[in-house]
Amino acid sequence: MTHYSLLDLVPVIEGGSVAQALANAADIAAHVERLGFTRYWTAEHHGMTGIASAATSVVLAHIGNATSTIRIGAGGIMLPNHAPLAIAEQFGTLDALFPGRIDLGLGRAPGSDQIVARAMRRNLDSDANAFPQDVVELQSYFADDGQTGIRATPGAGAAVALWILGSSTFGAQLAAMLGLPYAFASHFAPDALMAAIDLYRRTFRPSAALAKPYVMAGFNVFAADTDDEAELLASSQQQAFVALRTGNPRQLPPPVAGYRASLGAQGAAILDHVLSCSAVGGPAKVAREIAAFVARTGVDELMIASAIYDHEARKRSLEITAQAMRELALAA
Repeated sequence: MTHYSLLDLVPVIEGGSVAQALANAADIAAHVERLGFTRYWTAEHHGMTGIASAATSVVLAHIGNATSTIRIGAGGIMLPNHAPLAIAEQFGTLDALFPGRIDLGLGRAPGSDQIVARAMRRNLDSDANAFPQDVVELQSYFADDGQTGIRATPGAGAAVALWILGSSTFGAQLAAMLGLPYAFASHFAPDALMAAIDLYRRTFRPSAALAKPYVMAGFNVFAADTDDEAELLASSQQQAFVALRTGNPRQLPPPVAGYRASLGAQGAAILDHVLSCSAVGGPAKVAREIAAFVARTGVDELMIASAIYDHEARKRSLEITAQAMRELALAA
């Protein structure tokens, strides 16, 4: 069975507010819990007017209080922005509040531009190349093995499930070496997906955390009752992505009919490539495209990304997604 989960960046829509985005996030988390999603993740991004999940651990406490069984976590925490001890304390606190439910996905990207990264870190002496050592240090705090000479309180002995995130083969290699589950950001950076999965599986070393490789891949789903409606819903994410890539990040805009065609052939091709790991359509089309992606990659879990302007339409999209995953499990 392929598990399915939700990545929610807590989008702030045009005309909306951070408070509304956070309220919607709690409602969405409770919704996907009822639908059988395995986990709800949010992610660390900074300096972006359309994303309200910058204080990731605080948002997760909010989500934990709105849910009861679904795993909740970060997909991810950008570890170069933080002292590993601080993250151990934050996620150790979350584990104490919501025991047995906390995931911690770790990435080495800044989650921002260099100006914001400098403000986050106060200086850029923290090196993304030190990411492997930072992960090991964080593991040591949770294991409470005394290797650092410091006891994380909270954090020591916390049952936090660590993941390595990536959009290249670097993360795959590290996850395999440490024997950790691996999540690939194919929902916006698909190019190295198959190479990273292959490298991870070939070089995986079993660990106390994980006996065999476990791969998650990001996948966009924009589902509606008709193909045309789904295409319209997807245009909000398409507009936001183009704005981000052209250096003008914005709040999630309302959908625009014919947006993709308005970009011209070259612009549409670029967008189609970057968002190639996507299913856009009615229930039958979405089910086919999800099944094809799972068959091609053999992933153990899909991390669904679904930024949709209208909250109720987003909930309906996730209902259709869950139904497609149930059908896929029955057909297996």
